[in-house]
Amino acid sequence: MPQVASVNVGRARTIWWRGRTVTTAIWKAPIAGRVPVRGVNLAGDEQADRRVHGGPRMSLYAYGLDDYRWWESTLGRPVGPGSFGDNLTIAGLDPSAALIGERWSVGSAVVQVTAPRIPCFKLGIRMDDEAFPRRFAAALRPGTYLAIVQEGEVAAGDPVEVVHRPDHQVEVRTVARAYHDDRSLVPQLLEVPELPPSWREWAEEHLPGPAGRRGGRAG
Repeated sequence: MPQVASVNVGRARTIWWRGRTVTTAIWKAPIAGRVPVRGVNLAGDEQADRRVHGGPRMSLYAYGLDDYRWWESTLGRPVGPGSFGDNLTIAGLDPSAALIGERWSVGSAVVQVTAPRIPCFKLGIRMDDEAFPRRFAAALRPGTYLAIVQEGEVAAGDPVEVVHRPDHQVEVRTVARAYHDDRSLVPQLLEVPELPPSWREWAEEHLPGPAGRRGGRAG
């Protein structure tokens, strides 16, 4: 059965980057013991800017252990859990292949898959490579944001069970592909009732042809 390989938390910190200060909480580290899942995050975790990371629809971020192994092979160096800002590193399940609206039982909590991670410049800071956000996007291994449906506790080793699968086939990876390089997929997104409002607005603005109204980035 899929399980939690690592639970990762981190506090916001202010760093100096390219002549200015930047506040970020992308530095996450594994934590031992059972961690409460409540409100809009894990206990002990912070998000620096909840307009784009955090809030009720992006309370947690999950990334796959197999994806970490792929990056280690690709980059030729170790990449530890939490390096991409993930709160849950998951073994035996591909978060990017989860369906939008899918629900997981994780420990005693229940969470819902909401949207892919869209990398920003802070991921480049974390990986010490300004070009890394583009590499991350091109790899189509975005991981997924999660909403908290039922509060509880989670720890490394807890099973992850898919307890609900919605009646559509739009994966988290499909949304990422539509955003980054394949606008022909956008109409599929609008058929998903569970698509977050910000992503629905983005999809309506980016419909192929005259129906679309080109707009800003989804959060």
